[in-house]
Amino acid sequence: MGKRREFSAQFKLDTVLEGLRGEKSIAQLCRERDITDSLYYKWRDEFMTGAAGLFSDKRRKDSDDQAARVAELERLVGRLTMELEIAKKASGLLGSSRNGNGR
Repeated sequence: MGKRREFSAQFKLDTVLEGLRGEKSIAQLCRERDITDSLYYKWRDEFMTGAAGLFSDKRRKDSDDQAARVAELERLVGRLTMELEIAKKASGLLGSSRNGNGR
């Protein structure tokens, strides 16, 4: 049995884009690149299916990144609020002990 050839992602992309441009027939393109037309159509279908997800995934990723950033900022605000309350209580305790000593 012969070994299966492996094609790079760039080769597949270039082939599909050239076919979509329509400057050459698919048969001619496949002959030049030494692939079968069924392989070209398989790559084209994968490209078309994946292309739609490319845009929706970007928005979802941006949204996820933004949500993570908001959550981090909310945690920071919560921590700083707690530190401020502790500082106010400590200041009040220190102030009352100074008044008690007559100073």
